[in-house]
Amino acid sequence: MNKLIIPTMAAVLCITAPAVTQAQRKVKKELTRAQTPTTMDAFIADLMGKMTLEEKIGQLNLPTGGEATTGSVVSNDLEQKIKAGQVGGVFSLTTPQRVRKAQEMAVNHTRLKIPLIFGQDVIHGYKTLFPIPLGLSATWDPDLIEQTARVAATEASADGLNWAYSPMVDISRDPRWGRISEGSGEDPYLGSKIAAAMVKGLQGNNLAANNTLMACVKHFALYGAAEAGRDYNTTDMSLNRMYNEYLPPYKAAIDAGAGSIMTSFNDINGLPATANPWLLTDLLRKQWGFTGMVVTDYTAINELSAHGLGDLQQVSALALNAGVDMDMVGEGFLTTLKQSLAEGKVTEAAIDRACRMVLEAKYKLGLFDDPYKYCSEERAKKEILSAAHLDFARRVAAQSFVLLKNENNTLPLKKSGTVALIGPLANTGSNMPGTWSVNADLKNTPSLLAGMQEVVGKEVKIVHALGANLIDDAAYQERATMFGREIPRDNRSEEELVKEAVNTAQQADVIIAALGESSEMTGESSSRTDLNIPAVQQRLLEALLKTGKPVVLVVFAGRPLTLTWEQAHVPAILNVWFGGTEAAKAITDVVFGDVNPSGKLTATFPKNVGQIPLYYSHKNTGRPLEEGKWFSKFRSNYLDVDNEPLYPFGYGLSYTTFNYSDIKLSKNTFGVGDSISASVTVTNTGKREGQEVVQWYTHDVVGSITRPVKELKGFQKLALKPGESKEVVFTISADDLKFYNAELKYVAEPGDFEIFVGGNSRDVQTAKFTLEP
Repeated sequence: MNKLIIPTMAAVLCITAPAVTQAQRKVKKELTRAQTPTTMDAFIADLMGKMTLEEKIGQLNLPTGGEATTGSVVSNDLEQKIKAGQVGGVFSLTTPQRVRKAQEMAVNHTRLKIPLIFGQDVIHGYKTLFPIPLGLSATWDPDLIEQTARVAATEASADGLNWAYSPMVDISRDPRWGRISEGSGEDPYLGSKIAAAMVKGLQGNNLAANNTLMACVKHFALYGAAEAGRDYNTTDMSLNRMYNEYLPPYKAAIDAGAGSIMTSFNDINGLPATANPWLLTDLLRKQWGFTGMVVTDYTAINELSAHGLGDLQQVSALALNAGVDMDMVGEGFLTTLKQSLAEGKVTEAAIDRACRMVLEAKYKLGLFDDPYKYCSEERAKKEILSAAHLDFARRVAAQSFVLLKNENNTLPLKKSGTVALIGPLANTGSNMPGTWSVNADLKNTPSLLAGMQEVVGKEVKIVHALGANLIDDAAYQERATMFGREIPRDNRSEEELVKEAVNTAQQADVIIAALGESSEMTGESSSRTDLNIPAVQQRLLEALLKTGKPVVLVVFAGRPLTLTWEQAHVPAILNVWFGGTEAAKAITDVVFGDVNPSGKLTATFPKNVGQIPLYYSHKNTGRPLEEGKWFSKFRSNYLDVDNEPLYPFGYGLSYTTFNYSDIKLSKNTFGVGDSISASVTVTNTGKREGQEVVQWYTHDVVGSITRPVKELKGFQKLALKPGESKEVVFTISADDLKFYNAELKYVAEPGDFEIFVGGNSRDVQTAKFTLEP
């Protein structure tokens, strides 16, 4: 039996990246200018001493280049504004040729030759797309996720970019919110580990190297808690909940060295984030010590007027005074700050502060040494969509899939006979990358049908039928397939489509139903109130089940769906999220058993929308439902459904099985400055090699404020051969038990604790210990 010693509660398994990626991690150490704070301060001070007020304000302006834009406003007269010194950076302009041309305008046609910074939404890959972030988080492997960010930075920087609007670290417990797909789920501990990993992957070991991107942590703050799950909506939250549950991932990303941060669209307790001095100055800079640049989200300053804070001049002054440094696309700073300064509504010191932050970002990226260092046509041709990157993307995607049900070992399928692949998601390559894949080549991304034919087509006969349109309502389907993600509608009747699908299924030994959401049914401005698989697809699924053939449901989703009916009726369910460029091949690898699924959910799946918000780390009420009960009058429950989720946080099956021993504690009590170890033995009791995510949780039994019933404190991903056992030893100190109390002091309170270990947050072994005064 192997023994794994885990020195902290945050140990993770290291997965080997492709050789090209590891080589890229060895970034160059040489710099033409020593990048020390003293040197930087002197350089920036000298430069700003030469700048006019107009040139300083120009540095605060971030227009869009018009390519792969993510908003409705497009900047005008970009070339003229660059030459006039009215642009500090450009958002959404790619390819080395275009970036170089814009940079030449700034360097060759402005008085002080200040280079531009170039940003883009590099969310889950650049051209080589990895699974959507919610899917990436299901790997429970921060090191692997760091490597995906390193690949993304390598490709994007070769195309001229040096600034990524990523990672998105918003905690969300409401799957109605479309942007839950863009984050890492509901848990602050796991979210913090992934946030730090993403920053490290994007920025590398040396931000001035030419294969790195400056990270931009978003959306600051609390965007994932928008009321009703409706995008851009208000957020009202206690400080205690902020500090304990929603702020930790932002702090972790900043502690990891993130160079910039982006404001969120929502208001926070009555004051929009983009005009919130407590958030952007008191918390971010004074409490957390952040020294980087603050940029708005797309036209967020202009939108303060709709919040009711005044006209463009008023809200631009509010944003600058709150702590914003750069205005994305809206040009409120550019057009109003000079007048506001003359009227005493802003100070020159505030403009200087913002200008300094922008210039420091460029300095840290090495742009003053070589403005063109990120433009390399040779690198772009060699490194973007390289064979090594595509192979890595395929392996990562396979690790993100979550096996939700596998009755009678329906999966994996045999590589023989005939398989019917049916459904509106079966033959749409453009939907495979998922939302926030603005740089993807959608025309050359293989559909599931094409990928399956390529991988197993010589061994398996694959027959195909559409079976149903994506959604009954044609207008709804049009909204759900924007930005080139069209799924052409079939104008035949539903009965004709189902009949064709059933006839196709009758030719096969097994049916794969490719159903769920299109990629643009999640993401920005894609909130939903009904989280079922669309009704027309569900009716198709019912018809396929009536054939008596084995049915495998492959669910495409960017959020937790309400799969209650499917769980009750379908033999096998594999959630594949949206897996990126190589999604189709990765799905085939898992369905036919070349890869054993190991993904675990990072967001709870409810039984119906009425249970939302539903998350594992909830608190008890004064009248909790008794354990094992479905309903009790005058207890905290529903009349029509129990309190339990359909699938709990951390859940995910495998083609093998794992057994957990009881927890062994080195001792039952310890004090501050001391620690205890807890160990558990995990055994692969099945017939296949597999990976299991061992999850550790604690519960503070008595606290000065109410405490969650469980909190994730650590995890370890194990690879086990059939019959193999490994002992995991987990070290617990008082630091691991700290939380923010009613006075917002970060403390560990003496008392009794429970510790839980298992393969998900529900099915756990339990032990108890005491932290002494």
